[in-house]
Parts: sequence; structure tokens; C-alpha cells
Amino acid sequence: MVFVARAKIIDADDISRILKRVAHEILEKNRGSSDLALVGIRTRGVFLARRIAGIIGEIEGAKPDVGALDVSLYRDDVASRKASPVGVTEIDFDINDRVVVLVDDVLYTGRTTRAAMDALIDFGRPRKIQLAVLVDRGHRELPIRADYVGKNIPTSGRERVKVSLEETDGVDMVEIGEERS
Repeated sequence: MVFVARAKIIDADDISRILKRVAHEILEKNRGSSDLALVGIRTRGVFLARRIAGIIGEIEGAKPDVGALDVSLYRDDVASRKASPVGVTEIDFDINDRVVVLVDDVLYTGRTTRAAMDALIDFGRPRKIQLAVLVDRGHRELPIRADYVGKNIPTSGRERVKVSLEETDGVDMVEIGEERS
């Protein structure tokens, strides 16, 4: 399968503005950054979490803890997905009684978020778990809603949203298109 882009819907400047807005929203909702930690869902959520933490650090003078979470073994649809290597989870700080913001690139069915919450609980009991996503494309299969959304992009079930980030793809952008064989 190959992704065939139909349109670029978010460019690098848009991503930068979105992440600044999301950082400000996180700070506003939580009345600052004390007891705040960001945990990115592998792969692109980790880079987005690091960027948001950097922006919060510029605003508050101190960067919140940032972790990385691999949810491969927690997914309920692992049998129906193509096999991919299990990534590394890196949460080297205490999450107990903290506000943990899970960060992901795209919210779609909600299954990745559910798996992330299950995985996170294995590390402790946060006071609160919030969700920040760059793109919410709808089509939920589970009752999950993001607290912070960069952009809502209504899609059909056939369409795909592809997030490219400088750290992994050499460019920041979001495209909409479809998978073709």
C-alpha cells in the first residue's frame, strides 16, 4: 500500500502555531505547569510532546517532564493490524498524582488512546489524564474525546491523514489522501 496525497492541509507554520496554542491551552486549563507531565504516543506523538514541552518551558521558565509510550502490546486490535516492531517506552519519572497529558498526532477510532491509558496505568496512578492531538479526524469507535485539538479534519472512512514531522520525515506537514495498492 502506498499513500497518495490529495491535498496538503497543514503546513510547517500551521503546525508551529497549533503547538503554541495547545501549549497555552494546557497551561490555562491546568493553571500552570506544576505537577504536569507530557507523554507522547510513539512515534510522532513523542516529537509533538517534546515540542509542546519546549514551548511550555519558554513560557513558564521550566520544562515539564516528557516521556514516550509504546502501546503495541496494549492494543485490542493487534491481531487485525500488520505486525510492527515493539518500540521502547521511556517514562523515567513518577506519574502518581500528576496531570499527565497524552500527546498523539491523529485521533481516529480512539483505540490507540485507550491502549495508551491502559499502558500508562502500569506506571502509576495519575491524578488526571488529558489528551492532546494535532489532528482529530472523527470516526470514533470508543467514547474518547481530546482535551486539546490542533485541527478538526472531517474525513471519510476511506481517506487517510498523514502527518509528517521534521524529526522523522524531514518536513512538517499534514496531508489528506488515500492508500492504494
